[in-house]
Amino acid sequence: MSAVSPPLTDPLHARRCVRHVEREAAARCPDCGEFFCRECVVEHHGRLLCSACLQRITVAKERRRERWAAVTRSAANVAGMAALWLAFYWVGAVLVKMPPEFHDGSVWKKLVERTE
Repeated sequence: MSAVSPPLTDPLHARRCVRHVEREAAARCPDCGEFFCRECVVEHHGRLLCSACLQRITVAKERRRERWAAVTRSAANVAGMAALWLAFYWVGAVLVKMPPEFHDGSVWKKLVERTE
């Protein structure tokens, strides 16, 4: 940041880059309000931003993406546990509906006797 800066009413070409005092400003960052030369600004979604503001924006987006990924992983784990519970419940319900002869093995003896 320069110690001496012209008033805000001066035209853009009278302004100097915050990082390169010898260069005239080419754009003003809409986020931080500082003036920068052509090498210090980057176009991002139709806006010219300085590198510090661009990094702040991309880090914030990355954090949101990581949080969303954690939420989706948690939801997938809960859905998997629910699916397993339902599968085991269904198997248990089928086993309970089977006749007692099936569980003690006498149904197999009856089948063998019929075939003989």
